Amino acid sequence: MNTPKNLLLVLAGSLLLALGGCATKKVKPVAQNTPVASDAAQSSGASGNGVTTVTAGGQGVSGQGSAPVGVERILYFDFDSSEIKPEYVATLAAHAHALSANASIRVRLEGHTDERGSPEYNIGLGERRAQAVRRALLLQGVGEGQVSTVSYGEERPAVPGQTEEAWSKDRRVEIVYIN
Repeated sequence: MNTPKNLLLVLAGSLLLALGGCATKKVKPVAQNTPVASDAAQSSGASGNGVTTVTAGGQGVSGQGSAPVGVERILYFDFDSSEIKPEYVATLAAHAHALSANASIRVRLEGHTDERGSPEYNIGLGERRAQAVRRALLLQGVGEGQVSTVSYGEERPAVPGQTEEAWSKDRRVEIVYIN
């Protein structure tokens, strides 16, 4: 794993987000159970006061305990890897900003793998993936008590099938916002 490279990417993303400003303004309220992003895998609906705030950087947070609006909640990984891909730097920065701006928001990072490998190995790999995302969030100012991790290994596949396309959707960490 190339940790210095990942750290540099995370810090660069944080700097870009910080330079974007933190001013907020309120916009049209959304219904409590209205989906806030197109990601079909989002397991928690909007909660809280139903008011969406938008930051100057373009990211929003829908109510207390909800994810940034329009930001992916799933990070995918390469086969047998727990290294965060560069394409997820902005995604993690948006989640870190939302979490660090409100210490009462909590997330559970759920690590998953495809079915290849032993169940024991896959539990460990899912945990390494979740811990990699946790470290990236903590480096960006998220409180340790706001983030928990769990590994499901191969037990909760995202899609059925034994093809590379199916397996690529199974190798993931899901960011689940909890109350």
